[in-house]
Amino acid sequence: MKRVQDMTSGSPAKLIFFFALPLMLGNVFQQMYTMVDTIIVGQVVGVEALAALGVCEWIIWLIQGVSSGFSQGFSILISQRFGAEDNDGLRKSVTMSALLGGIIGVSMTIISFFSINPILRLLNTPENIMSQASRYLYILLGGLLIYTAYNVMAAVLRAMGDGRTPLYAMIAASLVNISLDLLFVVGFGWGVAGAAAATVIAQFTAGLCCIAALRRIPQLQMDPSDWRPETKVMGKLLSLGFPICFQNIIISIGGLVVQTVVNGFGMIFVAGFTATNKLYGILEVAATSFGFSMATYTGQNLGAGQYRRIKQGGKSAVIMAIGTALVISGAMVVFGKNILMLFISAEPEVAAQVLDVAFTYLMFMSSMLFVLYLLYVYRSGLQGMGDTIIPLVSGIAELVMRIGAALLLPRLISQGGIYFAEILAWLAAELLLMGFFYYRLHKLLKRDVAGA
Repeated sequence: MKRVQDMTSGSPAKLIFFFALPLMLGNVFQQMYTMVDTIIVGQVVGVEALAALGVCEWIIWLIQGVSSGFSQGFSILISQRFGAEDNDGLRKSVTMSALLGGIIGVSMTIISFFSINPILRLLNTPENIMSQASRYLYILLGGLLIYTAYNVMAAVLRAMGDGRTPLYAMIAASLVNISLDLLFVVGFGWGVAGAAAATVIAQFTAGLCCIAALRRIPQLQMDPSDWRPETKVMGKLLSLGFPICFQNIIISIGGLVVQTVVNGFGMIFVAGFTATNKLYGILEVAATSFGFSMATYTGQNLGAGQYRRIKQGGKSAVIMAIGTALVISGAMVVFGKNILMLFISAEPEVAAQVLDVAFTYLMFMSSMLFVLYLLYVYRSGLQGMGDTIIPLVSGIAELVMRIGAALLLPRLISQGGIYFAEILAWLAAELLLMGFFYYRLHKLLKRDVAGA
């Protein structure tokens, strides 16, 4: 059955939505096994272990963000080659992406192993959770090459319009991860180390699913010559991937500063903050999917010279993103507290304090969730047009706003001021991205008119 999708003809709204839908479901399963990790660790091992996972959150985001950033950048060229029906260029782009992905994965594994403990110290990590956090990171980041390989393969599939294989990969990974969580954490009593090992094995399973799908795509039947390194193509891929990678690093640095401030408020506040951050993935699950869909749609139509379709697709994506954000926000208001309670196991008084922190933070983020969704649409639309610089600048805007709010507001309005840091960062980036998206689109449409 044909899985790749040509997005240069047909209804833009239907194409974007039905491409995003399996990605949403795949992200749900991915977030499910992340949440199950947290639920099992929080319930079986305790609040200290839950706080240890929270300390690791932005460190993981930082290191894995290098891999995911480059992979996302690589997919831009791949989607443009696919839209232009340049099969020779498509194959070369895919093979060079694979070679670069291997180099990046190995390099980041080595760097991360020497950085884990110094970063944990720098973040003012409480001593009572230091060893658990360190153990979790060493095991999880030991599988960084596996994570990178999956990211590159999934990015290739999405660039060619295949949103279903990443869904199947995440379903398989979720089932493996949940089963191994129960075995390693509950059965063997391995604690946070068991949760990390389960995640690495689950990522390996997802990678195998992607390999099987890639081997069946006719356009990707490789010759040995396709694997011969070509510096021009590799340079183009790196030029697209580096700004997104750097953008992820910048965003992560802001998150690490926030985490450092949060760590200073004590273990209970850290645990509550962690519980809500574990729901962050569920909050943005559709946003990332609309983003991937918009990037693929824009990239393919740019490659085909269909500039008016980019405008139509952007309008449809904005409407769908806002509507989806409002539905998810409403669900969090109604069910959020009950979901958060799944993560928390402690004495009643301690559990109540942790839950109060977590639910307050959740309501702050839910109230402005539509801003995050628009951010993803506009950022991915620009990336699909080949513009990775403005998204990088938006990451700097996020950094400045997030750090400024985290350092200043707690001094002015107590520790509750930290809740504003995330939504203010979203707002700063979204306004910048929106302005440049419509500016770039206007230039494309003028070119279309001039060529008519």
